[in-house]
Amino acid sequence: MMEEKRDDLFGRLPNEIICHIISFLPSESALETSLISSRWRGLWNTSLVQRVAIDEVPDAVSEFISHFDKLNPLRHPRRLKLYFGEGSDDLLLASTVANNKLHLDFSTGKKEEYPLRHFDLQLQLKYDQNVQNLLVAHHQPCPSTFYVKTLFLKSVNNVINEAVSSMFSSFQFLEQLKIIECDGLQSLHIESSPKLLSLTILDCQHLNSLHLRTSKLQSFHYRGFLPRIWPEHHFNLADSMLDFRFGPRNTGFSSSDFDPLLLTIKNAQVLKVCRWTFQTLIWPSISPLQAKFMFYKVKELWWIDNEEECYNSDALISFLKLCPVLERLFVTNDPESYCITSTAPTSKIVKSHTKFGRLEVIKMVEHVNDLGTQHVHHMGL
Repeated sequence: MMEEKRDDLFGRLPNEIICHIISFLPSESALETSLISSRWRGLWNTSLVQRVAIDEVPDAVSEFISHFDKLNPLRHPRRLKLYFGEGSDDLLLASTVANNKLHLDFSTGKKEEYPLRHFDLQLQLKYDQNVQNLLVAHHQPCPSTFYVKTLFLKSVNNVINEAVSSMFSSFQFLEQLKIIECDGLQSLHIESSPKLLSLTILDCQHLNSLHLRTSKLQSFHYRGFLPRIWPEHHFNLADSMLDFRFGPRNTGFSSSDFDPLLLTIKNAQVLKVCRWTFQTLIWPSISPLQAKFMFYKVKELWWIDNEEECYNSDALISFLKLCPVLERLFVTNDPESYCITSTAPTSKIVKSHTKFGRLEVIKMVEHVNDLGTQHVHHMGL
């Protein structure tokens, strides 16, 4: 028995070396190694570990994704554990996923004990006809390997923001961008090529300003405090989630500040909006137009309300009158959602006589008491 252990050369090797050896095996053989023992079970899908200086992060990520092989995705590790910064205490988890997705997660690094540092983030991706030259200049992998079409950025901080900006400039084929939980991010500027079609920003609770130079955006999902949003180019969103249930980030926010964004959602087919956003920002802008302003294409509406006791559907009915082709309605009653102290009786002011002949689905979702079904029946639809 002791002799068997002495002859177990692989058993003496650290996991990093075993993983490197497995990475050279064909896909089927790599999967079969998980049957050797409990130690080997997850090694075929483990992470490549590197330590670099912070200014070397973009090149390390570029080299990592350049080795991805669509025909043989197990040929090289699909996860990179990248330590960077002073003392290598900061950590980036990078992973390649099917359909040309790249996840960059900075959330597992060291946590700062001192006060949070605010920062700005510039994500610029300028379109150039001479794409091949640009790819070489910015280290984008060759066409036979991995083009990043969907990018997830999680927990970007003030330490790594410049490296992230440098990385972003190389993703010439990016179609979807998701930015999640970036504490301290106070200003975000996104400038992209016409290829970017979808933008999602979730739970960046310190964001004060969002500047968009994206001419072809079709989907925009936002959750968090309402920042000042400046869409520099006009684009017609087909899918828009405006979850501002925490209220405005800045004091003195007026309906005129919301007008540029209002124009982008006018022709949306799927729309998510809070009651206070309609009452405070949308209604003051469209009320002078009376029946001339309509959401003519909205087929699916997600409505966030905030009644604690007796449900008042006046604002919702007012909004529904502006949606003549609505087919599906989902209502979330969140008592903790931001609300305004007083509102105009909008349901009595909106003069549209919209009929809801196409409305097929009405659902109360989340934070709903036992009277939720009664609420639907008493909406006067």
